[in-house]
Amino acid sequence: MRSRFCYGLSALLLNVIVAGCSSGHNGNDTDHLVILHTNDTHSSIDPDSKDMGGIARRKVIIDSVRDSRCNVMLVDAGDAVQGSLYFTIFGGEVERVLMNRLNYDIRILGNHEFDRGMERLAQEWGKVNATRLSTNYDLTGSALDGLFVPSVIKDISGHKIGFIGLNLDPSGIIAEENCTGVKYHDALQRANEEAAKLRENGAEMVIAVSHLGYNTTTGVDDLDIAAGSRDIDIIIGGHSHTAIDPASPDSPKWRVANADGDTITVVQTGSRGSAVGELDINLSTLDVTPKLIKIDNRLDRRIDKDFAELITPYRVKVDSLRAFRIGETSHEFERTSTRMLNLFSDFVRTRGAEICGKPVDLSIMNKGGIRNTLPKGVITKGEIIDIAPFENRIVVLDISGADLLENIGIMVGQDGQGVSSNVSVVYDPETHAINRATIDGSPIDPARRYRLATIDYLAAGNDYMTPLKRATILARSKEILYETLIDYIENGKINNLLSHPDDNERMTSK
Repeated sequence: MRSRFCYGLSALLLNVIVAGCSSGHNGNDTDHLVILHTNDTHSSIDPDSKDMGGIARRKVIIDSVRDSRCNVMLVDAGDAVQGSLYFTIFGGEVERVLMNRLNYDIRILGNHEFDRGMERLAQEWGKVNATRLSTNYDLTGSALDGLFVPSVIKDISGHKIGFIGLNLDPSGIIAEENCTGVKYHDALQRANEEAAKLRENGAEMVIAVSHLGYNTTTGVDDLDIAAGSRDIDIIIGGHSHTAIDPASPDSPKWRVANADGDTITVVQTGSRGSAVGELDINLSTLDVTPKLIKIDNRLDRRIDKDFAELITPYRVKVDSLRAFRIGETSHEFERTSTRMLNLFSDFVRTRGAEICGKPVDLSIMNKGGIRNTLPKGVITKGEIIDIAPFENRIVVLDISGADLLENIGIMVGQDGQGVSSNVSVVYDPETHAINRATIDGSPIDPARRYRLATIDYLAAGNDYMTPLKRATILARSKEILYETLIDYIENGKINNLLSHPDDNERMTSK
């Protein structure tokens, strides 16, 4: 029987037998399944600026667990790409080659997998060795037709464990031209349908691998899936970059109630490969013990040299850009700081006025468009591309005050985004109602027209800023944002912004 959700593959569930223990394993371990999981590693092949993460270190953890436990699976919950020069230069090849070598068992799509469009995505994922799951995307007729199955059952030491893969709604988060042919179906509805089917086919446990986010303000998230399901036992999540550490009392909760009031497990590892999650499942009792394993330099002495050598030819090109000096700064601009968001917002306004040939009233920049920290000291071309890796261009919009206020309301609901230094927004932290919104000290007039500088990704209504779609584009930069920023730094055009950073919050809750 064929299902309309099978995208060209047989609807029969795939049964995979995990190999038995070798003599080096604990003989009493056959009644356990260990799942190692990652999410939102975002092309973090090398350790970050704080010396956390690194895929070669990740392999040390994976190998150690595989060497000591009988039944081990490796799962990724999406957004393995986008966020470093490795993706900017090689378009997903590096991540695919290395994850294949790590022998991932299951992978799902995140939203950033679509950043180079459907054809490139199909080229890369056609070479992915892992089982590719997508339960709620109908990919029939698209470039991804035939590459994904809606679910799979793994036979682990005689126990049947089912898996489904849940994807977010592309609308408002993935550029329309990058996901042509993808049909989204409600994640909760499809999760329940497919989980029930797996139960009917003998699954003792159902695990959802999700790129919906832990507790988001838009769309269905992992907590919604948990609360609305009866047949799902574990949710391995991604997208929201939530670090769930069961050992920490301050961690987001990992035990949550389902539709029957039973406790199920929800986990996620944060982002950028700084940790690996571990789930120890007792196959006899179905009890679950989660753990978050940090990845740091304590693992360096055990790195697999052959694996590290796989990275070397790619790193040559990456390092050449990271060594190309273009300027310097006496201040650090941490990725998630107000200082960094203000820097980008003011830069966008300055460039917007140039391409428009007229003064620009304000600018808007999204937090998600900034992917890395700018350290104090020498600035290199590679660092700037790492910080703003997307192929966005700056645009100037003609927008009504009413639409602008509506969009600011959306930004407030996202706990604030970036605006230029002449803008002040004050909102209620509980209701997110706007108490005051001014430009150059004057209230935004709903009846007036404004010139707004932003990036084309937002102008197309993405990051859920749909009111911007109603504006008219007055001007567009020919260069990608990071190309313009590199030019500005190289020629000293924003030295004032780099030498006198602004830490003031321009959208504040009071």
